[in-house]
Amino acid sequence: MMKRYYFLIRYVPAQADYELLAGRCISQMHLFMVNNRQAMNKIGVSFPDWSDTTVGQTIAFVAEDKEMMIGLSFQPYFSLMVNEGLFEISSICEVSDNALEVRFIRNQTIGKSFLGSKKRRIKRSMARAELFGAGTSLPVTNEERVIDSFHRIPVSSGSSAQDYILFVQKEFIGERVTANFNSYGLATNQERKGTVPELSFDHFSKVLF
Repeated sequence: MMKRYYFLIRYVPAQADYELLAGRCISQMHLFMVNNRQAMNKIGVSFPDWSDTTVGQTIAFVAEDKEMMIGLSFQPYFSLMVNEGLFEISSICEVSDNALEVRFIRNQTIGKSFLGSKKRRIKRSMARAELFGAGTSLPVTNEERVIDSFHRIPVSSGSSAQDYILFVQKEFIGERVTANFNSYGLATNQERKGTVPELSFDHFSKVLF
């Protein structure tokens, strides 16, 4: 397979909302892909400091095209945040051939487990019962889902002018899968199965100012 390249962004403020900042960075990457169609579905997101409690203080972007990574790293938002002393950005680095592979998955089914979603489904079921008669049996749903650790990342879509919450989970993968991500740089439960390297904060060596 082709070589891959990456760069990392570290959020400098220790008490920052890392999920919010991750969402801002992902939104910028989304906008970059929308404006550069050859990049669509080719850039993956990795979270070097991911844990059960946080997405971490660092985010990484990965692609097989080095020039694409350079272009993304010089997006005006990133430059502004660096100039304000809020971000640090690494140089463009080559991914090691023996890197472990992970998959960060957008799992929107998680959202259905929250109360608001339950209420909406119950309301729809009641409306159907009224429409088709009192004798209509309501659908039985299994609400007791067991969900692995996940994080909520708020993003904005410049193309659709809508805000979303990305429900993201991490999965360890045995081998590399060709770059194939959604427009937010994530894998999905269905067709998008791309993997990214398992990076760590130790990779954050050279910083561009």
